[in-house]
Formats: sequence, C-alpha cells, structure tokens
Amino acid sequence: MEAANALPHNNQATAVATDQVDTKRRHLVQTAALAAGASMSGLVGAGAWAAGSDQPEKTEVRIGFIPLTDCASVVMASVLGFDKKYGIKIVLSKEASWAAVRDKLANGELDAAHVLSGLIYGVQMGIGGQKKDMAILMGLNQNGQAITLSRKLADKGAVDGPSLAKLMARERREYTFAQTFPTGTHAMWLYYWLAANGIHPLKDAKVITVPPPQMVANMRVGNMDGFCVGEPWGHRAIVDGVGITAATTQEIWKDHPEKVLGASAEFVAKHPNTCRAMIAAVLEAGKWIDASLANRNKMAATIADKSYVNTSKDVIEQRIMGRYQNGLGKTWDDPNYMKFYNDGLVNFPYLSDGMWFMTQHRRWGLLKTDPDYLAVASAVSQIALYKEAAAMTKTSVPKEPFRSSTLCDGTLWDGKNPKAYAAAFKIRA
Repeated sequence: MEAANALPHNNQATAVATDQVDTKRRHLVQTAALAAGASMSGLVGAGAWAAGSDQPEKTEVRIGFIPLTDCASVVMASVLGFDKKYGIKIVLSKEASWAAVRDKLANGELDAAHVLSGLIYGVQMGIGGQKKDMAILMGLNQNGQAITLSRKLADKGAVDGPSLAKLMARERREYTFAQTFPTGTHAMWLYYWLAANGIHPLKDAKVITVPPPQMVANMRVGNMDGFCVGEPWGHRAIVDGVGITAATTQEIWKDHPEKVLGASAEFVAKHPNTCRAMIAAVLEAGKWIDASLANRNKMAATIADKSYVNTSKDVIEQRIMGRYQNGLGKTWDDPNYMKFYNDGLVNFPYLSDGMWFMTQHRRWGLLKTDPDYLAVASAVSQIALYKEAAAMTKTSVPKEPFRSSTLCDGTLWDGKNPKAYAAAFKIRA
C-alpha cells in the first residue's frame, strides 16, 4: 500500500492538455446563472436563517474541490447564488490531490470540502493521515465512478472482471492498479471488485495512489494496467483511446455513497449555523441539477471550464445523462447514473454508509482491530444539522439512519452486525 500522500508512480507523466472554453459554453453558464437569479428574486437579499442567533458565524467559507464531475453541486451552489440565499459566500478552492484536501481540512486552510467518504473516516481513525475528529455534513452524490482497464489489456481479452482474472492467472507478471486515496471510495470499489472476481488486491497486484486528473495521462504512458476514479476521467480514457470501462461502480453497489461535504469536527462545533447554511445551499444546487436534463446540460457546460474540471463539455455530459459506452462498441442507457439529490436520498448522511467504509478498512487491514462502528459513525455524521437544513429546503428525510443494499457479490449490507460482516469475506488482508 502506498502512503496516503503518495505521488503518481511516474512524475514525468504530463497532465491532460488544457481544453479551450468556447463561446457556447460561456453563454450557457451565463444563462444558467441568470435563470437561477430570477428564480430566487426576493430571497437573496433577505436571506434565510440569517438573522439573530441563526446568523452564520462565518459568512465567507472556503470550500475545496477536486476536478471531478461530482464537485458539481458545490460549484453550482456558488455559481447560481444559492449560497447568498442562506447568508454565506462560497469561495471555491481547486485542489491538486485528496492528500492536499485532507491536510487543508486538518489545518484550517479549508473550511469544508468536496471529499471522499472514506477519506473522512480514515482521518477520523488515524489511518489516512494524522488523526483528527472529522464531520460529514451531507452526501454530495451517488454512483458515477468507473473501473478502467488499459487498451493493452483489452486487446488481450481482459474486458471485465472474469476475463481480467483469467489473463492475470495466465500472465504471471506484476499488475499495477491505481486508486485516488488509500482509505477512499475508489480504493474500496477497486478492492471490492477485484476480490469479487477472485483477485486479491494486496497480494496479486501492486496498488498505487494517483490524483484523479492525472489518471488518464499516467495510463497513456503505461504506468498502470487499470484504475478506479470518478468521472469524467473514466470516459476521458475512452475518448483518448487509452482505456475501456470494465465496470461502473453502480454495478458494484447500486446507489452507493460517494463524495460528501466534509469538515473538521472543530469547525462544525464553532460554526454550526454556517454549516447549516452550507448544507442548505448545496441541497438547493443538487435539487436544481437533478430537476431536468436541461439543467444537467447547463451544469456540464459550467464545470467543464478550466477553473473547475478542465475538459470538454461532451466528456462530462454523456455519463451524467446516463449515456454509457465501454470503449469496445457496447453502448447502454444506465438509469443508475450519477445523482446529486433524488429527493434527498442522495444527501442524507446515513450511519450505515459510514460504517461500511470502516468494515472495508478493517477487511483490508487498514484498521487493526474492530472499532465501535456505530459510535464512530454517529460522531462523524452530522444528522441533526442536516435535518435542520433539510427542513429549510423542504427536503425529505429518511425515517431511519440505516439502509440495506446487496452488493455485486451477493452480500447484503444493512449495518446490523458490522464486525461479523467485515470478518466474513473470504478474500481479505
């Protein structure tokens, strides 16, 4: 396992070339901003929960993000002015890696961030960096990540899990796979998928850590056989002709938790009203994105800008509309594409979601002993603040902080017995 702040395997790999922002995109961004401004007339000036004891303690909040499609609700909350509606100003900070996000959340350079669920729990438990109490304010998205295999592997017949396992058994060499942070979501999806196909991720392969925007460039120069990352980089690998999609993460776990709005517990304790306002603003943005395909189109045009994801609109737009291709001629419409709201089901900080990441950290030896899964998740998930923000935005709230799901290997996860669940896997550290 690479260190949490590991650098890409080949530092000479060049970043993907900067895409030019065309006139049409600028027009769409301006149109989206104007439309949102019109829809909120009379609200922005007055604010919501912005007076007396409910006034945000800090009105300017610095929120970090990584160039990925799923930063969209945080970006659109700022671009469309939903932050102003709740008495705050979001200042966006584009970050180079998840390790940078972790460090800046810990030292206070960032107030909050678009961040990996598993990263927050890794820091909370002291296994993904220096231990610090952390907080998850809300979920930002479900679904929409992918596992990519190189064209070289595809040319040898490895196009999915079973065929990859056969090739690896036949070709006795070192295989290298990349994830984005050792305790993060992409590492856990990659490990789970490999293990479900009979491949031990820690014994049968080498795993490296690469920041999301550098995945395609590193695959292009041969630094890895496969990677797991968020969009648009899975689709970008297909467009650039360097990789194929072997699996989407929604195939591994339908409606899985992914990025969250995270902060340090210290920041939440000092600024509860500010955090409530952030949640409300991002909820509104997620609701706006999911409201129509037209809004998704405008969102894609906005975040494609070099200030955010820095790629072409088309690379983002295909998969957030549910239009998938695997790079080998197969195309399909996926109803379980990336969602940002879905009547609030995306955003509720389920205790069972946080507990699942800890079970996988335990499974792969990152946690040496079983923690008090429920107690840790209850401390990290800011359910009370979330419910207040949900009430402000008329967002539905689930009756229970647990949900059940059946993953790709047929295993049921419901959060009822996490210790037994973590110990039951045949392939584990």
